Amino acid sequence: MTRNLIPGILAMAAIVVASNILVQFLFGQWLTWGAFTYPFAFLVTDLTNRIQGPAAARKVVVAGFVVGVFCSLIGTQIMGEFGPLVTLRIALGSGLAFLVAQLMDVHVFNRLRGRGWWRAPLVSTLIGASLDTAIFFSVAFSAALVFLEPANDVSWAGEVLPLLGTGPEVPLWVSLASADWLVKLSLAIVALIPFRVIVTRLTAKVA
Repeated sequence: MTRNLIPGILAMAAIVVASNILVQFLFGQWLTWGAFTYPFAFLVTDLTNRIQGPAAARKVVVAGFVVGVFCSLIGTQIMGEFGPLVTLRIALGSGLAFLVAQLMDVHVFNRLRGRGWWRAPLVSTLIGASLDTAIFFSVAFSAALVFLEPANDVSWAGEVLPLLGTGPEVPLWVSLASADWLVKLSLAIVALIPFRVIVTRLTAKVA
């Protein structure tokens, strides 16, 4: 069983590492390049769940969490223009969001396993991705949680601006979270295609 998990663990690790690197580079005003790679972690989790079951999927999630923590530790030692690339709040938000969201994805997927091939991966990813965005951006940037790291000045994230440049006025971090969430929802739909193709091919080989 452990050997069978290697492809999933390697894929999850690659996505986590790539996302931690790409998050340092901006894509437009509201996103980073990491926003386009990280959502595929849900695809890896769902594929593992569908093919090998929830217990295997949780092991892949834990492996991804460990890799993420390692990346965060490295990031805290790299100094950028405004201090460490990864602050305590970002590390906490990233780790907590990943673990909670991915485990919720596993739970929801398993509950919907028998209700159409698309329902389980789509619904579980939408719920997991929404949790991920809400937890990460709240922990990392919300003024209400400044006590987590008083020395870390995140006042810039609280600047009040129109939502995504055109909507009602909200803190900047809410616009960042909204853009991130919209990308995740879009990719959740796109990921149904590789999910269907991969599951069909692998199950055909087993048969």
